Amino acid sequence: MKQDHSVITSGHVIDDSSTSSPSPAKSAMAAQREQRLPFTIRIVRDEQALQKAVGIRHAAYSRHLPELARNLQQFEQADLADDTIILLAESKFDGSSLGTMRIQTNHDRPLVLEQSVTLPAWLQGRHLAEATRLGVASGQIGKMVKTLLFKAYFLYCVENGIDWMVITARSPLDRQYDALLFQDVFSGGQFIPMQHVGMLPHRVMAFEVATARTRWSAAAHPLFALMFEIHHADLMLERPSNLLSISHSIFGHSNL
Repeated sequence: MKQDHSVITSGHVIDDSSTSSPSPAKSAMAAQREQRLPFTIRIVRDEQALQKAVGIRHAAYSRHLPELARNLQQFEQADLADDTIILLAESKFDGSSLGTMRIQTNHDRPLVLEQSVTLPAWLQGRHLAEATRLGVASGQIGKMVKTLLFKAYFLYCVENGIDWMVITARSPLDRQYDALLFQDVFSGGQFIPMQHVGMLPHRVMAFEVATARTRWSAAAHPLFALMFEIHHADLMLERPSNLLSISHSIFGHSNL
């Protein structure tokens, strides 16, 4: 059942640039230097890639949330919804899976977190994208992959006209999103049980896309250069045109 909560109606930065100027987020894509990565991040476009994403997702959740992980050994129907993509990070060295993230927009239907909460007025009627099912390999490479998955999430939102990135985060992972300058959607940093993660309490947090460059610059954020001044050709975010056929192929012979 959805819950209503007192909401924060101020505190997010408003972009004061002229409406005739390009958005700070899109301006950030220009005049960048190149950096190659030891892995690629792509949008899943076939059953084999989706199998790999599910595998790394299950392995990651098994380390921290083994009970939830038992339900993540197969594809989910949400993985192939029309308003959803799956990102997959793969090693250039051996092709192994290093990380994954699912991104759902609200273009066609409410976000999955809206099964549990009613979003406040300042997010109603806005273009939103929620990241879920984040999972990365253990160790230092996993930390690097997680950072670049966030950049891929941000770039995907820039290219698709998203106003706000929205996530739910359990403790202590919520502190990572604090560090990325996400803000609380509900007052007091409440932890709210979420249906899509086994009713575990999560903070609901949001990140305004258009003001990202301005806010990160003002904060002298340590990831500013990586996010806005470096081009990563290994982030390949072209959306596949054949997701429907993939869905038919997979779910036509699955047990889901």
